[in-house]
Amino acid sequence: MYFDQPGKVNTVPTLTQAARRGRELGLDEIVLATTSGETAFQALAHCPGFRITAVTYHYGFKEPFQPVMPETVQQELTQKGVRVVTATHALSGVERSVAKKQGGVCPVLLMADTLKIFGQGAKVAVEVAIMAADAGALSGRDIIAIGGSSQGADTALVVKPAHQSSFFDLRVREVVCKPRKF
Repeated sequence: MYFDQPGKVNTVPTLTQAARRGRELGLDEIVLATTSGETAFQALAHCPGFRITAVTYHYGFKEPFQPVMPETVQQELTQKGVRVVTATHALSGVERSVAKKQGGVCPVLLMADTLKIFGQGAKVAVEVAIMAADAGALSGRDIIAIGGSSQGADTALVVKPAHQSSFFDLRVREVVCKPRKF
């Protein structure tokens, strides 16, 4: 499925298509990006029967030593059975700091920008799959990985996840949906 534009407007159709395809393939894990928790709450409603892992920004991303997702939201999601992972971006991390201070070409940032040729959501979906794997939140079997462009979700991929240390073992098996124009 292809959307005419990226963004939050595609969240429910993305989740619906992700759950449909996941069931067809016999998958039971969904990993998604969320800042406020809203996409994770919507996944609870639209993806019943899946183990949901919500990945959010690391502490200090917006304000030093503060979470981006309110801790009360994390607690509510956890109580509803969602595993919440708070982690540094797998495809930027400390390299973003080096690039800002020193300039030059940084391989991991180049990898992230290369993934963006498929759209921001595709890069984010791959990234949250890595972050969830590194946090020990995944079984190692194929998953549905969901990302978006700024807010909400607009991309779903079938992914064989991998850790950062074995990034090139990650496989994007299918594109379930994504924006056509971005």
